[in-house]
Amino acid sequence: MQRINLLSELRKKMNIEKVDVFLIPSNDPHISEYVASHWKTISWISGFTGSAASIAVTQDHAGLWTDSRYFIQAEQELADGPFELHKLLVPHTPEYVDWLIESMPEGAAVGVEASLYSVQTYRFLRKKFKAKGLELKFLKNFLSGVWNDRPELPKEPIFELEVKYAGMARKDKINAICDMISEQGIRWFLGTALDDIAWIFNLRGSDVEFNPVFLAYALISKEKTYLFVDQDKLSPAMKSALESDHVVIKNYDQISELLGGIKDTILLDPKLTTMDLYQELNTDLIKEGPSVATQLKGAKNETEIANTRKAMVQDGIALTKLYRWLESQFDSKQTTEYHIGQQLADFRSQQEGYYGESFPAIVGFKGNGAIVHYRASEKGAATLDDEGMLLLDSGGQYRNGTTDITRTTFFGTPTTEHKRAYTAVLKGHIGLAQIHFPKGTKGYQIEVLAREHLWKAGLNYGHGTGHGVGYFLNVHEGPQSISSGANGKAAVVLEKGMVTSNEPGFYKEGAFGIRIENLVLVVEDKKTDFGEFLKFETLTLFPISTKLIEFSMLSKDEVAWLNAYHARVYEGLSPQLNAEEQAWLRDKCQPV
Repeated sequence: MQRINLLSELRKKMNIEKVDVFLIPSNDPHISEYVASHWKTISWISGFTGSAASIAVTQDHAGLWTDSRYFIQAEQELADGPFELHKLLVPHTPEYVDWLIESMPEGAAVGVEASLYSVQTYRFLRKKFKAKGLELKFLKNFLSGVWNDRPELPKEPIFELEVKYAGMARKDKINAICDMISEQGIRWFLGTALDDIAWIFNLRGSDVEFNPVFLAYALISKEKTYLFVDQDKLSPAMKSALESDHVVIKNYDQISELLGGIKDTILLDPKLTTMDLYQELNTDLIKEGPSVATQLKGAKNETEIANTRKAMVQDGIALTKLYRWLESQFDSKQTTEYHIGQQLADFRSQQEGYYGESFPAIVGFKGNGAIVHYRASEKGAATLDDEGMLLLDSGGQYRNGTTDITRTTFFGTPTTEHKRAYTAVLKGHIGLAQIHFPKGTKGYQIEVLAREHLWKAGLNYGHGTGHGVGYFLNVHEGPQSISSGANGKAAVVLEKGMVTSNEPGFYKEGAFGIRIENLVLVVEDKKTDFGEFLKFETLTLFPISTKLIEFSMLSKDEVAWLNAYHARVYEGLSPQLNAEEQAWLRDKCQPV
């Protein structure tokens, strides 16, 4: 009933503003995937808590569009509410636009918040709507008076990431950015992505849950660098350190007025810059292109790589303790999905430099494992028994780096269906892990390796195979990805130093979910008469369950890879474990 009332108030506001449709995205003014509570508009009005969705509200329809990762979750969270679920055929596509074009009469006005739509998205909407005669109308503070209990902007303090972790001083990062734009004949760079800004200035925060970032903008040139941020979040010592690096500190909301005064060329990323900022600039001075900060951040430096390897050991130790604990719990039959997530966070917290989880742990038993982004609540979590499949996808934030790992295990006796599906996923994982590829290869060009064995069996999965991972930053990071679409992040060249996930899966609704995920690092391979070649080094250190393998499906080469990987896991983790933990790990890493 409450959400029906909210929709009613929203529609009254639409009438006042003379718009026939109001669109709500899931991002914030920085086009973030995960957002502070102040911008969780979709959750507030619909109840859907996934990280990717779009809403379109008309006077007689309220629709929510999301992709296959969230179908089951959305069906559950929208049940008995006023919103209708529209299932995206292709992930990350604005199919609500086609629905509006078909449903709305010519001349209808579509309202959007200019602060939440990127330049790229605006242009797409304008082009599509113009062809149908729909008007795109910018609104400002539209939800004021409707969202009366809206959370305030976060006020948590910002902290420094020392160079011994970052590997590069902020003044050197600023100089690198200036060198890159100078080569293009550009004076200014506009930074809008929160993880870009945290990386540039070697600062971290907690404004967004699980992502150690803070709300800010940056404006950078050789002559002057501006950081726009809530200054109450900065300690006097931090302000002094920034100023000594010639950083001018301005309030977060002063970005618009300074952009209006820019008199020289400025580089911005149209995918990351919102229309309200774009409209402040002289369009004749704008140069559009990928964020140079995102490009620099994507290829990790030697210090970041060395520290990340340490984080993988820390994470493997925590997981060893977790799975040993889990195996000891089955006699009581009182362990729930929620308790597993809590216990894992506790084991991780015992590791030096631990900051928090990198995302909410996905702990899915039996059918819950088929919900790709499932999050167990304390009251609604399933209790584990001694027969069934468990999917555990989790990660940690350490000062040494960010982790993300998925393991699938089975308690009891798996069926032939379980084993064949699991082994097809494992073969895809190994195929991608083993590839050698020429310099210049893009993510979409190699993704088939992860899917081919599932396809042979007539199976598939609905999410991408690999996403970039930050360094003590966002667990989902650009510029690269490994997925099937030949555009966007999947069309970015895989370069030395990039850290990416390798996570094929398979999901049978209502029954089980399978995913095997390690993080991999792009490293040099060899040079031949045919050019330079690269390969992946697997960074994650924790055993892959062998109980679910149908060994008749594995080649000798795949068995050799698995045995070599497990030898590395034992070598990397065992020195940090006690005798009992070593014995447990030795058993899990036995050659097959």
